[in-house]
Amino acid sequence: MLLLISGCVLASQKLEAIDFEEVDWDVLVPEDFRADAILDKYGDISELTDDDPLVETMMKELEQAYKSAPVVESLDGRNIKIPGFVVPLEGDGQVVSEFLLVPYYGACIHVPPPPANQTVYVKVPSGDAKIREVFDTVWVSGKLSAKTFDSDLATAGYQIDAVKVEPLE
Repeated sequence: MLLLISGCVLASQKLEAIDFEEVDWDVLVPEDFRADAILDKYGDISELTDDDPLVETMMKELEQAYKSAPVVESLDGRNIKIPGFVVPLEGDGQVVSEFLLVPYYGACIHVPPPPANQTVYVKVPSGDAKIREVFDTVWVSGKLSAKTFDSDLATAGYQIDAVKVEPLE
């Protein structure tokens, strides 16, 4: 899988002057947050069937916890570089101007989607990200905002105006 880019948003001299901090996904999650702690209160769930009413109750609680997952406010305004999988939002199948960046393959297709603090809304200001496949793996560099974005697929706890999107190799 490869995400092809037809150019950088900023001139190369300006881009080189920006220092991007490479981060992993766990940095985006507050240390005291554990959404799956909801499951702990239900005890052993291994014997439950999909049609058990308790499963529906747990799923609703999980979805709400994931949607309202807290972000790390101290990351707001930092220039970061983060790897992830592309879930296109706006584009024509070849050119993508907006997408969700998620930490694992298949996120946002399964229910529930990842927690909001594990989903980043990416806007490519020049709209020039050329994509060949859904769920391409990329590095995204830009200024992180601890600002919520809602879509039909998921709620993102963070946003990035991408300065650079490049294939993850």
